[in-house]
Amino acid sequence: MTLTQPASSAPERVATRRTVLMCRPSHFTVSYRINPWMHPEAPTDTSLAVRQWETLYAKYLELGFEVQLIDGLPGLPDMVYAANGGFVLDGIAYGAKFQYPERQPEGPAYMDWFGADGFEVREPVSTNEGEGDFLLVGETIYAGTGFRSDAASHDELRRIYGREVVTLTLVDPSFYHLDTAFAVLDSDGGRGSVAYLPKAFDAASLAILQERFPDAILVTDEDAAVLGLNSFSDGRNVIIAARAKDFERQLIERGFTPHGVDLSELLLGGGGVKCCTLELRR
Repeated sequence: MTLTQPASSAPERVATRRTVLMCRPSHFTVSYRINPWMHPEAPTDTSLAVRQWETLYAKYLELGFEVQLIDGLPGLPDMVYAANGGFVLDGIAYGAKFQYPERQPEGPAYMDWFGADGFEVREPVSTNEGEGDFLLVGETIYAGTGFRSDAASHDELRRIYGREVVTLTLVDPSFYHLDTAFAVLDSDGGRGSVAYLPKAFDAASLAILQERFPDAILVTDEDAAVLGLNSFSDGRNVIIAARAKDFERQLIERGFTPHGVDLSELLLGGGGVKCCTLELRR
C-alpha cells in the first residue's frame, strides 16, 4: 500500500537517502516474556516473520536506501530488532547494554559488526537499548527512560556526541521504548517534525514535547496499539504499520507519503518497522 496524494496546502516534503542496518529474522520466535506484547505460550511462525521482514527490506531498497545486514545468531530471536543494537552518529557507534539477560549477548554482536564496518565503537557503561530509546531530531538527541535505558546513559550520550540530550520518561509498559511512542518524521527538527502518543509520557516530558513540537501529529490509541508510531521516515516517505489508518491519514494531510507494511508476526515480539531499522550515520 502506497498513498501519494498530499493535501493541497501541505508543504513539499523532500526525501533524503538513508543508510540502515537490518537483521533477517531467521531465528525469530517468542520463547520468553520481557514485554507485554510477548506471549511464549502462543505459536509463532518464523517463515511468516521472514516473509514480512523481506517486504520491509524490499520497500527500503525501492526507496533508494542503502541497506546493510548483520547475521542473526541462534538463540537470539530478538536480534531482528536491530534498532536496539546501538546508536550510530558522527561515525561513532555507542553500543547497547541490554537490561534483560536474554538479550545481553546482542550487545557485543552488534559492537563487533560496527567495528568491522569501520565505526568508532564506544562500549557502554550504563544500561541502554540503543536507537530503541535514542532518536535524533535536528541536532538534538531525545532519549527515553523509564523501562529499559537508564538515565545515566543519557550522560554518556552527551559526553560521546557533544549534542543536546533531552530526557523523556515513559510511563506505559506497552510503550517501553521511546521508538514505540515517538516517531521522527522530518530530521530538520521543526515544530511538526515528530509524531507521538501523549499518554506514553509523564507530565514533565509531555510538557517538553508540547513546547518543542507544537505542530506534532498526535496518534490515536488504536494506531499506537499496532505500533503505528514505530515507523521510519526519510523526510518524505514514512513506512508505518499497515493497520495504522488514522496515522496514515494525518501523514497524507501533512504532505508525507505513507507506505503501510504488515509486520504482524514481529509484533508478537513487541517490535515493528523502526525496531527492525537502525540508522547508520557516518
